[in-house]
Amino acid sequence: MVYYFTSNVVDPPAQIYVGKDKFENEDLIQFGLDTDVWVRFLVLISPAPSRVHTTFIMPPFHADNLSSAHVYYRLQEGQTWDAIPPKILEDCAQLTKANSIEGNKKDNVTVIFTPWANLKKDGSMAVGQVGFKDQKKVKKIHIPQRENPIVNRLNKTRVEKFPDLRKEKDDYMREIRRQEQVNQRAKQKEEQRILKERRELAHQRDHAYDDLHTEEAVAASSNQDNDGFDYDEDFM
Repeated sequence: MVYYFTSNVVDPPAQIYVGKDKFENEDLIQFGLDTDVWVRFLVLISPAPSRVHTTFIMPPFHADNLSSAHVYYRLQEGQTWDAIPPKILEDCAQLTKANSIEGNKKDNVTVIFTPWANLKKDGSMAVGQVGFKDQKKVKKIHIPQRENPIVNRLNKTRVEKFPDLRKEKDDYMREIRRQEQVNQRAKQKEEQRILKERRELAHQRDHAYDDLHTEEAVAASSNQDNDGFDYDEDFM
């Protein structure tokens, strides 16, 4: 089972989803999309910073060193990881904190997030456990405390579903391949158009004086004919 939440702090509303348990998290890890951001609790209790960190990467969000759910944010069309609205990040972080038994009780915690594509999973890891391919792509958000208005707003939108994650992944990859083929055909068509245009311009350049030369040849031929003409015969 997967819990889906709708964040209406942006327009159009954003989709956030959470695995019910560590076994569901395994499927989310395996069948995530390139447009997903993974979020979890990452850190220990820490001194409150002067402001909330706004540097981020596409994540799942997760609470560091504290057990928590895996929260995913699906990027909207045309959106990049470095342009995620801060309010969306805050929604994801608050949802991550609320779904951590220990983290929910603590203040001044840190949530980490990274692109789904940066997650690393091997056979030595426990169920639901992940590592990272590139630590530089793991970012943090400081959460001073639980914000009930945010958590309550999100919980009111929660919908429980039993998605076929494998099929969703296959459909996504099929659409990616289809779009790549469309783009490739469009590229080839444009290249052919440019090549044809260049050939036509080259032909025009190479034959720009063809008509002029023809006219000169006709005039020259006419003059030669006139040179042998007996003008007196016209008046006989």
